[in-house]
Amino acid sequence: MNKTFTLNSIGTVQSNNEQFSLKIDAPFNKALKELDTFSHVIVFWWADKHDNENDRKALQTQLPYANGTVAGVFACRSEYRPNPIAITVCEISEIDHEAGVVNIPFIDAFDGTPVLDLKPYIPVTDRLKNFDVPEWFKTWPEWIEDGPEFFRDFDWGFEE
Repeated sequence: MNKTFTLNSIGTVQSNNEQFSLKIDAPFNKALKELDTFSHVIVFWWADKHDNENDRKALQTQLPYANGTVAGVFACRSEYRPNPIAITVCEISEIDHEAGVVNIPFIDAFDGTPVLDLKPYIPVTDRLKNFDVPEWFKTWPEWIEDGPEFFRDFDWGFEE
């Protein structure tokens, strides 16, 4: 009982690995109104480099941050999945409403990645006081603000 849906990009990620922004297509610029009254935005993006038959069929993946652990794609944020929808919470640095540009400090997406949607980060609905995570996440920071140093020095298990 598979259903097909049509998704349309609302813009793209712009990145030169030093500066990051979301370039929203002109027809959607008015949708940015009041977004700058929030400190963070949830960005839904399409992992287009993994939008192929092989990656869409992958149901399990080796976790690069948990050596020897294979997890189902619904138990991780892998871009290998039936629908390569990704999500990142980003701090809003500045918004140019006229140009349709949302400046952000970082996003884990490539330059040119399609943006599907933006939603404001709202603590009452987007944060939990009580939660559980598997062992492979126990050493990760609890708060995103504590992440940059941790992730910069993290052993991802990739060979250089």
